[in-house]
Amino acid sequence: MLTVRLPEELETRLTLLAIATKRSKSFYVREALDRTIEDIEDAYLADAAYERFLSSGKKSIPLAKVMSHYELED
Repeated sequence: MLTVRLPEELETRLTLLAIATKRSKSFYVREALDRTIEDIEDAYLADAAYERFLSSGKKSIPLAKVMSHYELED
């Protein structure tokens, strides 16, 4: 079980949508999470990986050098 506090405007919109479509608010919350969770995970995990890289002291490699090494085009 999860409890989520929503801003009043968002709660109102969710309630009106649920009433208009005869579906539960929980249905739409699950639907929204299902549609966006992968993007959110990717963004936060990428940020964490970038922070680890920055704190590691390792040097970065310019993209042009990587592309040239693997014989890739722009």
